[in-house]
Amino acid sequence: MEVQQFYYDNKIVKKFLYATIFWGIIGMSVGLLLAFMFLFPNVTSGISWLSFGRLRPLHTNAVIFAFVGNAIYAGVYYSTQRLLKARMYSDFLSKFNFWGWQAIIVAAAITLPLGYTTTKEYAELEWPIDIAIALVWVAFGVNLIGTLIKRRERHLYVAIWFYLATFVTVAVLHIFNSFEWPVNMLKSYSVYAGVQDALVQWWYGHNAVAFFLTTPFLGLMYYFVPKAANRPVYSYRLSIIHFWALIFIYIWAGPHHLLYSALPDWAQNLGVAFSVMLIAPSWGGMINGLLTLRGAWDKVRTDPVLKFMVVAITGYGMATFEGPMLSLKYFNAIAHFTDWIIAHVHVGALAWNGFLTFGMIYWLVPRMFKTKLYSIKLANVHFWIGTLGIVMYALPMYVAGFTQATMWKQFNPLGGLVYGNFLETVTQIIPMYWMRAIGGSMYILGAFVMLYNIYRTVKSGNEVEDELAEAPALQRIVKGRLVGEHWHRVLERKPIKLTIFATIAILIGGAVQIIPTILIKSNIPTISSVKPYTPLELEGRDLYIREGCVSCHSQMVRPFRSEVERYGEYSKAGEYVYDHPFLWGSKRTGPDLHRVGGKYSDSWHLNHMYDPQSTSPGSIMPRYQWLVTSKLDVSEIEDKMRVMVNLGVPYTDEDIENAQNSIKEQSAKIEENLYQDPTFVENYEADKKTAIANGEEFTPISEREITAMIAYLQRLGTDIKVKDSE
Repeated sequence: MEVQQFYYDNKIVKKFLYATIFWGIIGMSVGLLLAFMFLFPNVTSGISWLSFGRLRPLHTNAVIFAFVGNAIYAGVYYSTQRLLKARMYSDFLSKFNFWGWQAIIVAAAITLPLGYTTTKEYAELEWPIDIAIALVWVAFGVNLIGTLIKRRERHLYVAIWFYLATFVTVAVLHIFNSFEWPVNMLKSYSVYAGVQDALVQWWYGHNAVAFFLTTPFLGLMYYFVPKAANRPVYSYRLSIIHFWALIFIYIWAGPHHLLYSALPDWAQNLGVAFSVMLIAPSWGGMINGLLTLRGAWDKVRTDPVLKFMVVAITGYGMATFEGPMLSLKYFNAIAHFTDWIIAHVHVGALAWNGFLTFGMIYWLVPRMFKTKLYSIKLANVHFWIGTLGIVMYALPMYVAGFTQATMWKQFNPLGGLVYGNFLETVTQIIPMYWMRAIGGSMYILGAFVMLYNIYRTVKSGNEVEDELAEAPALQRIVKGRLVGEHWHRVLERKPIKLTIFATIAILIGGAVQIIPTILIKSNIPTISSVKPYTPLELEGRDLYIREGCVSCHSQMVRPFRSEVERYGEYSKAGEYVYDHPFLWGSKRTGPDLHRVGGKYSDSWHLNHMYDPQSTSPGSIMPRYQWLVTSKLDVSEIEDKMRVMVNLGVPYTDEDIENAQNSIKEQSAKIEENLYQDPTFVENYEADKKTAIANGEEFTPISEREITAMIAYLQRLGTDIKVKDSE
């Protein structure tokens, strides 16, 4: 039998490992800053690009795509070469994958703080960056499949199945959810509107968690846990059931993020049913991972790598039990929009993704540099600090979530809300936010301990960029099945067929849910009184998107007595038909805004944006003073309206031609309303005199951004009129 020599490419693995550590600390640091902004909301006051609304998507993107993404690439590039006994298909594609991904991360780090965002959760990046993501991801997939074709190992190990499913599904999700109509290079509108946009977004959002934060990490689990424990995977048959059941069921579960919303009931119920089923394959994978450690528990007590991996798998089990539970309507009615969801998400992120990544790094680096880990003791310190950090983070957030839910829903004997002022629930959970900040500080401290430990390990080792290996050449089986060969083993040596079957499995659920909603217009009823936004309101909506207001405020009143009493009539699907994109939100740090139009005066909104604590004592909303001082740019309003026409919004040619006049007329009315406030007049006239005296240009209030924001907020929820019950 011919034995061939070849070289594993370690350079690309090292690059991704370094990037993982670097971006991980950056992403966690931004998250820690955000945690402290709940306690000190004006800590970055006056700096628009450091506001909470702009930093929040930077944090999620940095942690998901920079930290976790680079970890996935590092683990996949290392394990794939060794599982397939082949160097990666193309060194050029490997380098393109690395540098392209880092360029995308840098682009995100620049554009998101500047307010260039689509505001769609986990898909906030604008269309040129979306195209770059697709190109780099396809390059990664070509490299992976090319390596499969030239492999020297006949059968594909279970980790490879998960890598293939990850590549195919993320490509489908990203491309389909990113259909946007550009206005310019840094501004676009989603081609979907309202309910349709919500369904597509959470089909993407839920399955981004599934196929970016879960399936590739399951592949890494199936490779690195047996390697670290020096034990075979517990059950080959269980891994088959785990894989196919997981990728088929997961894709259906997205609508459980939209329960009690304006999404049609059939879609909600479908999401619930498949979410409940999802617990079986998820726990099957957890059990397969933990039972792989049978006979190695003595090693677990002493080896920090296995400690990290055990907690990671346990965290995966906890998160995947809680997910189906939260999809049940009873639990969802309590937890949705609260900090319970923040706890749930971070158990998965910090334990499952974070700890598995840390364990992988501690196992990989000494082997990559042909040395021993600098300090086992420091690795154990990192483990215990990180574990306590997770507990200190998650438990207070669970308590905060329960507190919010119970306070929001309490009625007094007379039938009124006990806590009618939303701020009462905010001030009640401030101690929990302190504990979260402490827990997050402990977790990131552990990451710095790891950074030092890895630095010293690398310094003591040797660079082995091209690692010599040898393996027999693959003897192809053209047709047929070996005697006694399991049916799945036949599929494993046919990577193209395996990829096609996996693609079919993930497409079925998405097609059943999305096609009827998009193609059958009657599934989304219209309301005759709902009209398109005026030009000024459209500009205000874009400012709302730019500032990330959707991170803290929902625009979806659910059909609960407590919410109707607090906010007004529950939301109808037909109210959102012109919303590109939808802005339903997923967290209520502040109150729902769907019925806020007309509740407060224009002057109140101006003061609230300039200094929230002046109108709402105890508020943890930061100041948005630049909205009050910055000039509104309306130079592209006609282009924006033409794009909206292309998306089905019924603006006429006359509407577009008169857009500038319409803005001036509506702005003048808002300015007139503001002049009813003596305090505003006094301050405004003083500023005007000062500017004139200093020879500075003075921008009238009617031409400032705050006017557009007020116009948008005053419009919300006013399209339908609800008759008072007699």
